[in-house]
Amino acid sequence: MNRYILSALSIVLLLSCSSQKTMAVSPPPAPTPPAASTSCYWQQHVDYSMDIDMDVNNYQYKGKQELVYTNNSPDVLDKVFYHLYFNAFQPGSEMDVRSRTIADPDSRVGDRISKLSPNEIGYIKVNALKQNGVDLKHQTVGTVLEVALAKPIQPGESVTFNMLFDAQVPVQIRRSGRNSKEGVALSMTQWYPKLAEYDFEGWHADPYIGREFIGVWGDYDVKLTINKDYVVGGTGYLQGEPKVEGSKKTLHFKAANVHDFTWAADPDYIHDTKQVPNGPLLNFYYKNTLSSEHKQNWKKLQSKTVEMMQYFSEHIGNYPYDQYSVIQGGDGGMEYAMCTLITGQRSFGSLAGVTAHELAHTWFQFLLASNEAKHEWMDEGFTTYISNWAMNDIFNEGKANPVENAYKGYIYLATSGKEQPLTTHADRYTYNQSYGISAYSKGAVFMSQLGYVIGDDNLKKTIKKYFTDFAFKHPKPLDIIRTAEKVSGLELDWYLTDFAQTTNTIDYGVKSIDGNAITLERIGVMPMPLDLTVTYTDGKTEDFYIPLQIMRGEKPTTATIAKDWAWAYPTYTLQTSKPVKSVQIDPKALMADIDKENNKK
Repeated sequence: MNRYILSALSIVLLLSCSSQKTMAVSPPPAPTPPAASTSCYWQQHVDYSMDIDMDVNNYQYKGKQELVYTNNSPDVLDKVFYHLYFNAFQPGSEMDVRSRTIADPDSRVGDRISKLSPNEIGYIKVNALKQNGVDLKHQTVGTVLEVALAKPIQPGESVTFNMLFDAQVPVQIRRSGRNSKEGVALSMTQWYPKLAEYDFEGWHADPYIGREFIGVWGDYDVKLTINKDYVVGGTGYLQGEPKVEGSKKTLHFKAANVHDFTWAADPDYIHDTKQVPNGPLLNFYYKNTLSSEHKQNWKKLQSKTVEMMQYFSEHIGNYPYDQYSVIQGGDGGMEYAMCTLITGQRSFGSLAGVTAHELAHTWFQFLLASNEAKHEWMDEGFTTYISNWAMNDIFNEGKANPVENAYKGYIYLATSGKEQPLTTHADRYTYNQSYGISAYSKGAVFMSQLGYVIGDDNLKKTIKKYFTDFAFKHPKPLDIIRTAEKVSGLELDWYLTDFAQTTNTIDYGVKSIDGNAITLERIGVMPMPLDLTVTYTDGKTEDFYIPLQIMRGEKPTTATIAKDWAWAYPTYTLQTSKPVKSVQIDPKALMADIDKENNKK
C-alpha cells in the first residue's frame, strides 16, 4: 500500500471515529492504520530501514537509518524525540547517579557505570539528521535526542527522516552490552536511535534511568554487517543467505508490525531449533563454552518451551509470528520482539522458570504493548500471573494457588509503610524493592484477585478478550478493567481505583458469632465481595457469597447468595438457618487481606 493511500486512510480514521471496532490477530498481521477499540482510538506508525556496520574488535558501529513516520494523531507535530539508550552507560548519567543514590541499588549496576573508561562506555552520536531532505537542528540531552522539525507534521502525513550515527557498545551492565559475565560477546538491546512514542497523553520521551520501555508500532528492515564467524539471532526473519565479503558478512532481517528490534551475536553460539506444531519455529542460542550440565539444561528446555508457547497461545491468544528465539545473553532475563535474552548458567528449574516468564512477556507488553514506564504492573504483574500458572500446569507442581508467593510479597509491602500506588512512574519508586514487589507481586495479585471478584471462568474470558481487542495496540489500565466489565456484566471501576491507584488495603474480620447470627466487620478501606464458609454446630458446612453492592451484581457461584454489603457500613450481620460453630472468610485465600488472623472465628 503506498504512502498516499496510508495517509488518506489515516485522515479518514481521524474524521470518522467508530466505536467498539477491533483488529483481529492473524499471523503475521500486515501493518494497517489501527482500528479503534474505543471511540477515536489512534496510534502512530513508523518504518525503520537501517544499515549497520559493526566492528567486533573495538565494539563500535556505524549506522544509517531511514525512518518513515506516519502521524495518525489529530495533532500537528512541530518536534520529535529519539531515545539514545546507550548514553545511559556513561559516568554521571542519570542511570549512574540514580544507582549511586537510591537506598537499595540494583546489584548489577551499583557504581559500575561511574567507573567506566572512555573505551568501555556506551554512546550513540547523531552526526546528521534530515526531514524530507532538509537538515534538522537537534540536541542530545542525556539519553534523549530533541529534534526541532523543519516543517510541522500534519495529521495523516508521512515524513521521512534520514540519520547518520556512530555508536559504541558499553561493557555489559544492564540488559545491553558486550562481554557479559558468561562471555556473550554482544547483547544488542536498545541499541539504535529509537523514535519516542506519541499518543493522546503526548510525548513519552522519558530518559533511560533504569526501567522499561514503550515503542511505536511499525516495520523493520535491518542489514547488519559483522565478522563472518559470529552467529546472530534475534528479532525478525533472515532474508536469504548472508553475503560474505572478506572477513565480514551482511545479514538482512525483516520484521513486520513490531515495536522494537533486538539481536545478539557470539562466535561460540550453538543454534538449535524446535518446531511448535501449528506454531512458530523456536530458536535456541547458547554458548558452546557452557558446562555439559548447563548445555543439557538448554537441551531439556526446548521441548518445555514448545509446551509454554502452546500454553500461552491457548490461554491468552495465538502467537502471531513465525519464529521466537531464546538467547543466552544480557544480565538476567528480559523480553524483546520475537525473542528474549537470559543468562544461561542456571539450574534447569531456574532456566525454565525465567524462560516461561520472558516468553509470557511476548503477550503482556510485546503484543499488548502497555507503557511499561507508567503501568509497569500491567506487563510484569500479568506476566507473573500467567507464567506461574503455566509452570504449575506444565510441570505438574500441584499448587492450589500458584500466585501464593505474590500475595505474600504484596502483603509484606502493604504492611511495611513503604508501599506506593501502582500509578507511580517506574523510575520514581523510593526503593527498588518497592518497585519490584509492586510491579511483579501486586500486579500478579491484581489479576488473580480479579478472578476472585468476577469468577475464574470470567477471568479466563477476560484475558482472551483483552488480547483480541488490544493486541498490536497500547492498552491502558482502564482497558483491562472495562474488558472485565463487558465479560462479567459487573461494575468494577472501584477495583481499579482502590487496588491500582491508591494504597488502600483489604482487611475483613469476623467480629462475633451469636447463635444464628454472624457479624462481620470491614477494617480496611478497600471494599470487596466476600466468600464465606460457615460450619454449624451439627458439623455441616455451608458456603455463602456476600455481594458488594457497588458491583451491581454477583459473580457466578454455587454458594448461597446473601444480601449485598454496602461499602460505607463498617459491619454486616448474616442470619443463618442453624446455630453456628465457626466462620471462615475467604477459605481459598484468593483475597489480598492483609490480616488473615481475624478471618476466622
